Amino acid sequence: MSDKLAINGGDPVRHTMLPYGRQDINQADIQSVVDVLKTDWLTTGPKVSEFESEFANVVGATEAVSVSSGTAALHASMHALNVGIGDEVILPAITFAATANCILYQGGTPVFADVDSTTLLLDINKLESKINSNTKAIVAVDYAGHPCDYDALRTLADQHNIALVADACHSLGGMFGERSVGSLADINAFSFHPVKAITCGEGGMITMADKLLAEKIRTFRNHGITTDHHHRSTKGEFHYDMAGLGFNYRLTDVQSALGINQIKRLSEFTKCRRTIAAQYNSMFEEHAVIDTLNVDSRVFHPYHLYVVKLRLENLKVDRDHIFAALRAENIGVNVHYLPVYLHSYYRALGYRLGSCPVAEKVYEQILSLPIFSTMTREDVEDVVAACNKVFSAYIK
Repeated sequence: MSDKLAINGGDPVRHTMLPYGRQDINQADIQSVVDVLKTDWLTTGPKVSEFESEFANVVGATEAVSVSSGTAALHASMHALNVGIGDEVILPAITFAATANCILYQGGTPVFADVDSTTLLLDINKLESKINSNTKAIVAVDYAGHPCDYDALRTLADQHNIALVADACHSLGGMFGERSVGSLADINAFSFHPVKAITCGEGGMITMADKLLAEKIRTFRNHGITTDHHHRSTKGEFHYDMAGLGFNYRLTDVQSALGINQIKRLSEFTKCRRTIAAQYNSMFEEHAVIDTLNVDSRVFHPYHLYVVKLRLENLKVDRDHIFAALRAENIGVNVHYLPVYLHSYYRALGYRLGSCPVAEKVYEQILSLPIFSTMTREDVEDVVAACNKVFSAYIK
C-alpha cells in the first residue's frame, strides 16, 4: 500500500466505502415480513402487541408502546409528562437534534447542560445548577450506547420531584449494574433506525412501569383516539372517541414482524459490536493521536457508536481535514454530534456559543469509526490501517 494519501491522489486503503453503520438482515427477517404481507393485518394488527410484549420482556419493563420512530418516542414521552409552555427540560448539549426538538414540539424550553469530557455523557456535577422551579424533566442521553449514571440521576430527580427520561436510542442491549436499559428511568425511548441495535426500517419504542402513562402514549400515537381498528374489529364495534389531540405515530405489523425477529438476535448483534470495540481498543491503546472514551465499570456497553477523540495538539490539521482524508481512504467515518444549540435554528431562538464549553471543545475532536455487526476482522484492520496512514502523514 502506498503511503501517499488518497486525498492527495494516492491509492485508498479500500476499494469500496465501509459505512459507519448498517443494518443486519437475514433470511428469517425477510420471511417474517413476507408472512405478514400475506395476512389481513398490515397495520394496527396482532404483530404490534406481540412485538411490544417481546420487547418489554427483553428489557425488563412492565409496559412497552411502539411508535413510528425514535423521534416519535421522545415526543410521546414529553406529551406523557405534560411538558408545555413555561416548562423546562434539561438535556445534554451533545445529542441528535430530535432529543431537543421533542421538547419544542410541546411548547417547552430545552435547557442544555454540559457533558463530561471523558464519556460525553451528561455531567452530573453541572446538572443541578440547571434545575429550577420550571424544570419538568431531565432527559439523559446514553451517548454511543453508554448508559448514564442512573443512580445519581434518580437521586437528583427525586430530590427535586422531576421526571427522569432515558433517551436510550443508542443503548438497547446495555446494562447499568444489574438492570437493563429500558428499565432505568421513568420513561425510556428507543429507535429502530437501520443503524441502531435492531431495526424495523424505521420505528421506536417507549418503556415504563406506569400503566397510566402507557395508555396515555397509546392514545397519543393514534390521533388521540382511545381505541384502534384492531381493537374495534375484535370487539365488533365501530364507535370511537378522540379524547385529545394526538398524532399518527403507529408502527405497522410489517415493521413489528421484523422487530420481533430482530429482537431475538439482539444478544448476537451486541456481542459482535463489543468484539469490534475490543479490537479497536487493543489497536488504539496508548495511541499518539487517539483517545478512546471512558467506560464506567458499572455498565455493560453495547457500542452503538465507536467514538474517539483526536489529540489535535499532536496533529498539523484539524478534525475536518482528518475526516476528509479518511473518507478518501473509503473509511466511512462520521461525527456525532454538533452541540444542538449551535444549529442555525437554535441560534435563531437565542442560544449562544459558549453555553457548554466542554461540549464545544470535544465536538472539534470527535470522530465516529465504523462499527456494525457484520463487520469483519479485515474491515477493522482496514479502519486502523487507514487511521495510521492518515495520522502518520499529519502528525507533528
